[in-house]
Amino acid sequence: MARITTLLLVATFSLLTACAGPVPGAGRTDVVLPLSHAWVDGRQVAYITTDISDAAMARMMGANFVPRLSDAIPKAGQPSVLERVYKFAKDEQISIFQSAPLPVGPANADRSYSPLWRVVMVQWRSPDRVRELKSEEELLAAEDRGDVVLRMTDIVVNCPVVTGAR
Repeated sequence: MARITTLLLVATFSLLTACAGPVPGAGRTDVVLPLSHAWVDGRQVAYITTDISDAAMARMMGANFVPRLSDAIPKAGQPSVLERVYKFAKDEQISIFQSAPLPVGPANADRSYSPLWRVVMVQWRSPDRVRELKSEEELLAAEDRGDVVLRMTDIVVNCPVVTGAR
């Protein structure tokens, strides 16, 4: 009986770890993804973009076009897994994320973090007011002053944060 229990535990462990990483000697193939950077609360993080619900943006970013991601946009009054990512319309600066895992990895304690983002386009009202903003708080203050216009889109992107502050 103990032998059967041990075999069941080994089999269960093997199944659970099958997706965790490559099996040694099994012909591992590495994939290289472009690393991008964004601001979160005044610190820079790095992320990868894997999937985008908008065809043109997916082409531009070299990501998978996944129209179903837009199904993650909740109906009015429903909770959402989506965070906001602020993308500057003329690429004046890197994006601003609403949150990031703290720390990055399995010890993440930020329960609000999600790798799924709803894109908010940021447009500067005047070229002489352009400056680098490093947090959602700074961005919203710039909106209150009338320096920027924010436009919520129906574009959803999958951009997991893979490294913390730089």
